[in-house]
Amino acid sequence: MYLITGGAGFIGSNLIASLEKNVTTNNVICDCLGSEGKWKNISKRDPSDLIAPNEILTFIRDSANRLNAVFHMGAITSTSETDADLIVETNFRLSRDIWNICTEKKIPLIYASSAATYGLGEFGFKDGIDRETLGRFRPLNAYGWGKHLFDRWIARQLENRGLNGAPPQWAGLKFFNVYGPNEYHKRDMTSVVYKNFGEISKGGPAILFRSHNADYPDGRQMRDFIWVGDCVKVMLWLLENPSVSGLFNVGTGRAQSFEELSIALFKALGWEPDIEYIEMPPLIRNQYQYFTEAEMASLRNRGYNIPFLSVQEGIQSYVCDYLIKDDPYK
Repeated sequence: MYLITGGAGFIGSNLIASLEKNVTTNNVICDCLGSEGKWKNISKRDPSDLIAPNEILTFIRDSANRLNAVFHMGAITSTSETDADLIVETNFRLSRDIWNICTEKKIPLIYASSAATYGLGEFGFKDGIDRETLGRFRPLNAYGWGKHLFDRWIARQLENRGLNGAPPQWAGLKFFNVYGPNEYHKRDMTSVVYKNFGEISKGGPAILFRSHNADYPDGRQMRDFIWVGDCVKVMLWLLENPSVSGLFNVGTGRAQSFEELSIALFKALGWEPDIEYIEMPPLIRNQYQYFTEAEMASLRNRGYNIPFLSVQEGIQSYVCDYLIKDDPYK
């Protein structure tokens, strides 16, 4: 049995779909469904149970002898969330408590960290659990800081207690710019791919921000965009390799521009590119990442050899297999 927190969310629901197809249908979802149609992400799934977040710690304790692993994908994921107390309670303290129970009960734990922990990227994008390296990073928002706080807490646990302070297998995954099916409920936090698709499908151009950095022309801002299916493949591979633990980047290892992304979207639709550039809101100009690119050596060196889709390949699948369908859900 597997427990997936955030199981009705974007990455979590894609993970459950693959678990059902490739591993087992004995999966328990922990999430808040709300009233925004998030339930549609799991409408095709057949979970063993659904539990509320306030039940999670009790559930893990009571089900420890039946749990094969916990996937902790649940969090407040909005980079614009300003309630730092809520971030601490949800993204740090709950994660810490889950870690401690999984350590005590010897349950493997795979959790979602984030590339937002790197801040502007001035110190690079090298993963790893080294406390000195982690101490250099300066996240730009409360979300990234909360994720970073948990990564640093784990580093301290490992330094002070060694393997006695960790689950039998653990992996923190620093997801970069993820896109794909089942992100539709995320509103302003959806990927640029989905936002551009919405603009184009209404007959307008794709909208991108103008650059305010002389090193990057308009549209040439670079990000490491990763297909959600590739993120899921990493997690399933970790299940198959229980000796692998660590804090790992999950990106393609290749930065691509927003312009490339938009052109790929038009190509997938069979239309000529039409891109409009608008002013970047002043509020985010000083916190805008002009370049992100995951260093993937750590995961590759541990044996992960599955290739990642390029933006062109991922968008082709997203558009043709989901976005233009009557039912776009995974």
